Amino acid sequence: MKKILLIMAILGFTTVTNAQTNKKVPMENRIKVIEDRIALKNLVDTFSVLADVKDVSNQVLLFTENAVVESISGGKSGATFTGRKQIGDAFSGFLSLFDVVYHTNGQQTLTLNGDKASGISYCTVTLIGNENDKRMKTTMGVIYHDEYVLENGHWLIAKRQSNFTWTEKTAMQ
Repeated sequence: MKKILLIMAILGFTTVTNAQTNKKVPMENRIKVIEDRIALKNLVDTFSVLADVKDVSNQVLLFTENAVVESISGGKSGATFTGRKQIGDAFSGFLSLFDVVYHTNGQQTLTLNGDKASGISYCTVTLIGNENDKRMKTTMGVIYHDEYVLENGHWLIAKRQSNFTWTEKTAMQ
């Protein structure tokens, strides 16, 4: 019983301390942080939706002009693309290999620092296409390590490291 009371007292103190700390941060600043977090989540989700419909011309506009996209697969560095043109050509070539592209985004963590931010986003990507005259489904686990920049009132991806951590291939019926 004493342990329960002690835990409740600690939780109560923590809640009061956090509430007092938040009161020191102006409401406008707290709202800006919430807006930025929502905008960055929307940026990552929009990237995935545009990939799913293979709209690369709009997808590349989510990146800065000189953005860098790096690929890591199985712990080994792969290709690196710089600028919207190279990124767009790479995305178009890759997406053309599949009939169906389907991203499911998961958790995201963000660190905001003024007009810059960094984040980690988890994603499962399902790709369906033909391989050696067989219909194949490839499912991949991806962790995106992103750096973001606020330009002209819009968050953009300045750098993306796509870490393909696992892949599973199955033949479809």
